[in-house]
Amino acid sequence: MANILIVEDEKNMQNIICEYMHRGGHTCFTADDGVDALMLLKNNPMDLMILDIMMPHLDGFSVCKAAREMSHLPIIMLTAKSDEEDKLKGYEYGVDDYMTKPFSPKILLAKANALLRRTSGTITDLGNNTLGKMISAGKISVNPVAHKVFLDGMEITLTHKEYELLHFFMSNPGQVFSREQLLNRIWGYDFEGNTRTVDTHIKTLRQKLGSEGKSIVTLIRSGYKFEVTK
Repeated sequence: MANILIVEDEKNMQNIICEYMHRGGHTCFTADDGVDALMLLKNNPMDLMILDIMMPHLDGFSVCKAAREMSHLPIIMLTAKSDEEDKLKGYEYGVDDYMTKPFSPKILLAKANALLRRTSGTITDLGNNTLGKMISAGKISVNPVAHKVFLDGMEITLTHKEYELLHFFMSNPGQVFSREQLLNRIWGYDFEGNTRTVDTHIKTLRQKLGSEGKSIVTLIRSGYKFEVTK
């Protein structure tokens, strides 16, 4: 069903994850360290990456940052830490979800499938003519078919979640969404994080949009909305 890159230096854990992903019908590629992971990602089309933080040569954060420069694939990060700051750091680098060790391989497979459904669902929905058209507001243009974003005619690189947030906002201009609504809509009801995840992603999205970042408006105690301000 999907090509999944598993980046985990502990062989026993790597084998267990592979076994469960295979049960889900997926094809697995494995890497023992961050350097090999980036080589595999560069040379093979991947649909999702399961990424450990603590690894030789390059840690998970470095791999995630480099991966985001070449791909928008969903990333689930594995960590032995439950520290909130570590998770927020991962979200800033483009992580889509977390699993804290020890974890259930069945839950990991369920999370992977949920992310893959949301990713492929976005592409499948593009059969609708309305969704297939370019969406523009101010200097921002989104091409839903190609999953590309342009700022004043120049393409910019967003993470998968940043893209989903922007596309959702621009598809619903002027509508106010609470942080909880955005968390459920973009990350899903099974997501274990909290609403700070939304704030972190919107912060990085605004930075990448430059002066157009002001189009994402914060409403005290209400949430966010998208509007083009002159």
